[in-house]
Amino acid sequence: MESTKTRILKKLLETDGYLSGQDLCEQLGVSRTAVWKYMKQLKEEGYEIEAVQNKGYCLKDVPDVLGESEIKSRLHTRWAGQTLYYYDEIDSTNTQIKRLAEEDAPHGTLAVADYQSKGKGRRGHAWDSPHGSAIYMSILFRPDIRPDRASMLTLVIGLSVAQAIRSNLGVQAQIKWPNDIVLNGKKLVGILTEMSAQMNYIEYLVTGIGINANLREFPKELADKATSLQKEIGHKVNRSALIAECMKKIEENYETFVKTQDLSGMMEAYQEVLVNQDQQVRVLEPGHEYTGIARGINAMGELLVEREDGTITEVYAGEVSVRGLYGYV
Repeated sequence: MESTKTRILKKLLETDGYLSGQDLCEQLGVSRTAVWKYMKQLKEEGYEIEAVQNKGYCLKDVPDVLGESEIKSRLHTRWAGQTLYYYDEIDSTNTQIKRLAEEDAPHGTLAVADYQSKGKGRRGHAWDSPHGSAIYMSILFRPDIRPDRASMLTLVIGLSVAQAIRSNLGVQAQIKWPNDIVLNGKKLVGILTEMSAQMNYIEYLVTGIGINANLREFPKELADKATSLQKEIGHKVNRSALIAECMKKIEENYETFVKTQDLSGMMEAYQEVLVNQDQQVRVLEPGHEYTGIARGINAMGELLVEREDGTITEVYAGEVSVRGLYGYV
């Protein structure tokens, strides 16, 4: 159940112009005193709200704040993110979602943090950024799929986040197979999926998403490999709006995935945003390297690489790394 403050904020966001206090009272079933109290709280959180006698309230400016009310006021999903936990600071959103999963949190539960003290990327690499600069979120899935299909979910999430960045901000985010999201040749988003499963069924899956939203600087060793949305578009982005758009796309694509139990319903969309599509790549397998041309993915999410003799090799994500010939992508 949404809080009254969340419902008021949603009304303000949806209204172009002034919203009368009387209308708010009638629509939400609250007193004028309650409306005034929540407007005061929103102003203290940084929202610029103009109050004019006989006209009502008008939302003039929305700050880049994260919080339960702000995120929920923007959600238009049935289940993705509807159970929401927000933390100003936490060890890791993935770790927290796993804790919640063990306490029977429902499918679609979302944990969002402004700061992670023990964030982690692939192969256990630490990841850190200052308060107010990144999006850290993890979502819980309880899918009715076989465990051997679980790795495909990471590609589903990668596609969803790339599509959300494109639709929310109008920038051409792309995917470096299998699930790194890049912009202008540099990494923008990292995605990590972890699974709890028995022999033949999945208890739950947790997917963590880290987006370099409003970072302005990177450590020297990452400066030529990583970027942020703010650096690329020249202004801060509203993180809550982007989170809500991610949830919308995740819900849509997840439902397609579960219906087909593979990526057949998303192959075309994935290939449209694949940065390596029809480009030369170097496949780095332990003890074996070769060069070929990336020809998209198959229904199982494997990368199709055309080798010099014209044969097609299906590359499974696992421990294989695929890079462009002259750099990261």
